[in-house]
Amino acid sequence: MSMGLHVVRRAFALFGCCLVAGCASVGPDYTAPQVEVAERWQAALPHGGQTGALLDWWQRFDDPVLSTLLTRAEADSPTLAESVARIDEARAGLGAAEAQNLPAVNANFKRMRNDIGDLVSGTIVPAQTTRSSALDASWEIDIFGRVRRAGEAAGARLEARSDEWHAARVSLAAEVAGKYVDYRACRLLAQAAAADSRSRQDTARISSVAAQAGFTAPADSQLARAGAAEAAAQLTAQQAACDLTVKSLVTLTGLGETELRKLLQSGKATLPQPAEFAVDSLPVALLAQRPDLAASERELAAASADIGFFEAERFPRLSLLGSLEVDKTHSAATPTTVITKPWSFGPSLSLPLFNGGALAARQDEAQARYEQALARYRKAVRGAVEEVESLLVNLDSATQRTGQVHEAAVGFAAYAHAAEENWHAGGLSQLALEEARRFKLAAERNEITVQRERVLNWIALYKALGGGWGAQNTGDSKPSNKLNDTNTPNTPNTPNTPNTSTPPGESK
Repeated sequence: MSMGLHVVRRAFALFGCCLVAGCASVGPDYTAPQVEVAERWQAALPHGGQTGALLDWWQRFDDPVLSTLLTRAEADSPTLAESVARIDEARAGLGAAEAQNLPAVNANFKRMRNDIGDLVSGTIVPAQTTRSSALDASWEIDIFGRVRRAGEAAGARLEARSDEWHAARVSLAAEVAGKYVDYRACRLLAQAAAADSRSRQDTARISSVAAQAGFTAPADSQLARAGAAEAAAQLTAQQAACDLTVKSLVTLTGLGETELRKLLQSGKATLPQPAEFAVDSLPVALLAQRPDLAASERELAAASADIGFFEAERFPRLSLLGSLEVDKTHSAATPTTVITKPWSFGPSLSLPLFNGGALAARQDEAQARYEQALARYRKAVRGAVEEVESLLVNLDSATQRTGQVHEAAVGFAAYAHAAEENWHAGGLSQLALEEARRFKLAAERNEITVQRERVLNWIALYKALGGGWGAQNTGDSKPSNKLNDTNTPNTPNTPNTPNTSTPPGESK
């Protein structure tokens, strides 16, 4: 018995020395990993990467309809609402982790009614009422950093949720803009299909009259009617595609379809032209530009802190405990009696002696989760670099093809016009005329498609480069939670526009 008491005393003496000296937290101290990427972009940069900037990029589309759609989407987005709720959840988790640094105090109140009458002797003793009040307090002395590591993990996860909110904003803006570009391109394609359909219907009418008069073969009239039916079918399909795009915009923005269609009709019936921005930053700068990569890095930091937390679980835990209890007894026959029980205060030592290897296994699990998070982070970085490289290739290709397909569209339009005049003069067959029209329509559709690809590639590149978001470098190993995202899609002077440059609950 004395030997056990001696061990406990020595343990307390050791912990006292640790408190005075300031014991460090167990587990690894996190350092942001270095991921090897190329020193410069391998794909061609648009205009040598010497134009514009990402800030306020959406405003420089000079399209009020697009700005309104972006504002409405941010104001009523289930995706952003979910991200805000995840931030609130993580903030509550951080509060719970930080609360472990403070003493815990519990109060207990009890009221008992006791009948102590003597039934054997027949003596009647009035019942007694006993009220008990107790106060218990405990405070864990975080010697090995268990509580500290839990706070680090919770703080890193809160930062990750905040970064994910910014990533969701960037993705939402890019998706809305992409659907809007799809709609404008779809309407241009529908206009081209409608013009082609009208032209073919006129040809079918003229061919029918000529065939009935015996000037042309009946086969020419049949071919003209078939061409008109084909054009009408293409127009119907194109209009349906435009309607589906409107449905998507209704879902993204939360606007009613009637209101949305009025808004779309009020805008310019052309493709929005984005301002070109610089892509001269090195690939390594992508690590600080993309909020999704910052979120992945913060999850890695949280996984590292978890290792220290579960390692600290294997060490002894020292707590200070105290209690105070007061009983108050009252009956009709006796005066009120107040009994104050002896108070207690002192240290409590918890020693994990044997648990079948459960604590070691949980530490191994934390280490494995860290390795998984590290692999995901490295994969995300490589994927981000590949995404930018691919978009640069696609953008360069679309930019070069823009002039080429325009030249082709002008040439085929002139050829179709000459063919139609030649057909009216009787110098061209119906089959040759239909082929000329198909060439013209295909060239028009190709030009609109390439223009659409170019705009969509700029939008996708904007998203891939982080959408103007960037964490301020505070000089430590982790990105700061102070965010520098001035690229809000809200238009200037828009009434009642929410300020969404920082997550709800964060100070700017």
